[in-house]
Amino acid sequence: MPDSKLVLSIPQGITTATSLGIEGLARHYSPGSGKHFTGRKLFVELAVKDGQPDFAYLDDGGWRDAETDSVTALAAADAGNRTKTALSNNAFSCTPIQAYRNIFLVKTAGHVMAMENAGLLHTFKTENCHEGMSLSEVVEATGYPDNSPGRSHLYLVMCPIQLLLLSNLSPVEYAWYATHRPGKVFRQVIFTELKSVQSRLAAESRFVDAQQEINTNPEKKTKTIVSGDCINEVPFRAWCGYDDNTEGGLYVGDQTHINQWRFPDKIPVDWDRASC
Repeated sequence: MPDSKLVLSIPQGITTATSLGIEGLARHYSPGSGKHFTGRKLFVELAVKDGQPDFAYLDDGGWRDAETDSVTALAAADAGNRTKTALSNNAFSCTPIQAYRNIFLVKTAGHVMAMENAGLLHTFKTENCHEGMSLSEVVEATGYPDNSPGRSHLYLVMCPIQLLLLSNLSPVEYAWYATHRPGKVFRQVIFTELKSVQSRLAAESRFVDAQQEINTNPEKKTKTIVSGDCINEVPFRAWCGYDDNTEGGLYVGDQTHINQWRFPDKIPVDWDRASC
């Protein structure tokens, strides 16, 4: 019986039907050596039942039929195609996070590790957001207690765009703010918190200046340090929650709630040692 999968690739925002399985797909797309090429990504396995998506895509403006395209791609994979593109761009923003069945971290050379679904982290209290909203108002709007008041956070945003930013908001607060703020709103967002400054991405002065601005302006909610290709420049072991007791992993949020995916309790040795 065919068991083709529908896989969303992040940060590329492409959905592919494949008969190769997750590990086979990772090897298929690998550029080769993890030491010389870039290609780090996330694979999200989406819900499939009876040869079609087991979920409804979000409204995409009517310029394509995402469900029919996905069914066609899955049929091609079931017929023997190794891969068949279902959605070639912007698949992240029209795929509900409830459709996620598994998330995998993929290293450049094709090594794969599954994350563990920690489930719902929080359901947001309100959708009301306005320009100039204070930090305390954001905290109140989320309806979630901040367990790290007064501490700044360094976030790697992977989709819908790639950003490295410093924030006075906790992960739950940032997810709410990113999906509600006027003018710069994300329909959905996926991000992680980093353990320390990533000097390979920007001059140290950029981090120092950003930290100073965050520290001296208690109402400053976010400060972007880098926009562009970030995921390839930050090793997975730099993520909070990797092989330690800190809270972290992946956060995926929309306007109503935020989910969390954590690292396994024991990182597979072969995966840990593999080239990034």
